Amino acid sequence: MWAPDQTYDTSLGPVAGQVTGDGPPLVLAHGWPWSSYAWSRVMPALAARFTVHIYDMPGFGRSAKALERDTGLGAQGEVFCEMLDNWGLTRPAVVAHDFGGAVSLRAHLLHGRRFERLVLMNVVALSPWGSDFFTHVGRHIDAFTGLPPHIHSAVVEAYIRGALAHPLPETDIAALTAPWLTGEGPAAFYRQFAQADDTLTDAFAPRLGQQTCPVQVLWGADDPWIPLERGARLAHLLGDVPFTRVEGLGHLPQLEDPARVADHLLTALTEREAA
Repeated sequence: MWAPDQTYDTSLGPVAGQVTGDGPPLVLAHGWPWSSYAWSRVMPALAARFTVHIYDMPGFGRSAKALERDTGLGAQGEVFCEMLDNWGLTRPAVVAHDFGGAVSLRAHLLHGRRFERLVLMNVVALSPWGSDFFTHVGRHIDAFTGLPPHIHSAVVEAYIRGALAHPLPETDIAALTAPWLTGEGPAAFYRQFAQADDTLTDAFAPRLGQQTCPVQVLWGADDPWIPLERGARLAHLLGDVPFTRVEGLGHLPQLEDPARVADHLLTALTEREAA
């Protein structure tokens, strides 16, 4: 079902995306260093109930790498709004993962975009960002951008495997690493570390709790990158919204156990809740 073969124009160049399914609109926002492929295993269940909209953010997956432009969080929040316009969506439900959480929160809290409801899963939303390795690479970009291809490939694969608490099929590992290994991929990979800026999440931090739609937080309890406690704190800052811990899963719950996560997402997206 995953096949982002449509192309959309944005201020950061061509973006690959896809619309599939039948029902109310649902947008899935991926994170770093992932792509829309991260949603591939849960899409069939979601598309049975929703019209699912996915895209590869600029600099990620099959979208333009746009090395000469800023593709950090601020720019991605603006492109998220542009994609809603491209799809003609005024009030979709949104499920966001990792960096996609900050992107969708910026769109809602800073750019005034309306959502039907928002589900945040193992998201980047509070300072400080990322793992110790993420911080280290950001401080020493020049030491990484010149790595030979085979060493770069090993770094990317190790980084991705380090997000997991439950092993993935090798086909998933290959699909997640592939965009970063050829062409402009290696430079784009390290450029994201360099563009990380806590002030871009700090900008909406005072508005957490002022959202105008139902919000739920879902968290792989064994996330090696962003601890469970960070998710609980985010749920509290959002106004003590519902918080679900998913035992035994890490930073990529939707690929680590797609059936269980799809069930959680469908429950969060369809249960009755006052806005």
